[in-house]
Amino acid sequence: MRSFLQYARYRGKVKVDLAAAVPIVANWSMSSIPRAIGADQVRQLLASIDRSTAVGRRDYAILLLLSRLGLRSSEVAFLELDGIDWKAGQLSVRGKSGQRNDLPLSREVGKAIAAYLRRGRPPSTSRRVFLRAQAPIGGFRGPCGVGSIVRHCLQRAGVDAPTYGAPQFRHGLATELLRQGASLGEIGELLGHRSPQTTKIYTQVDLEALRTLALPWPGGAR
Repeated sequence: MRSFLQYARYRGKVKVDLAAAVPIVANWSMSSIPRAIGADQVRQLLASIDRSTAVGRRDYAILLLLSRLGLRSSEVAFLELDGIDWKAGQLSVRGKSGQRNDLPLSREVGKAIAAYLRRGRPPSTSRRVFLRAQAPIGGFRGPCGVGSIVRHCLQRAGVDAPTYGAPQFRHGLATELLRQGASLGEIGELLGHRSPQTTKIYTQVDLEALRTLALPWPGGAR
């Protein structure tokens, strides 16, 4: 609209700068609600993975890291063998800002990774934990490789998920932890958020808690 009014003034159709009167479109911070996969959908997806194959063991471990620890696809793709401290039960990943984050390695996730390393990971000089199944054997070139695995697993399992992307697992974990009573600080620490404002977006998803804040309808219940 501004461009049209500026052009009209340039052509002499109007003499007043009407473009200055066009209001700016509001761009509210955190206006969108995270699209989170449900806990039942995660269970359905994990149960559909064939862990008798090398690829299945790899995909199962990757999905557990996404759904249980809320890792980003880039953190999974670039996870290195040296980043796993088996004795301490810790996982060290490089976050979005390049900062190292130490996360607890649960028994479930550790067992899945160990199963892949022992009976699934192809021989390679690469220090990456997860490798491509097809030649040339090596680590994923980027987070798109993990995203592709998520998409194929969801389609194969027939799970009606909100999206076919990996971030929905991160959102799903945060939403589930919030419903179980975890604080925003605890959730932010697990997800590696540098700002508390980033974690606050998940309060929009807890509908049960939001209903307690809703004012009664003036005309009574209908």
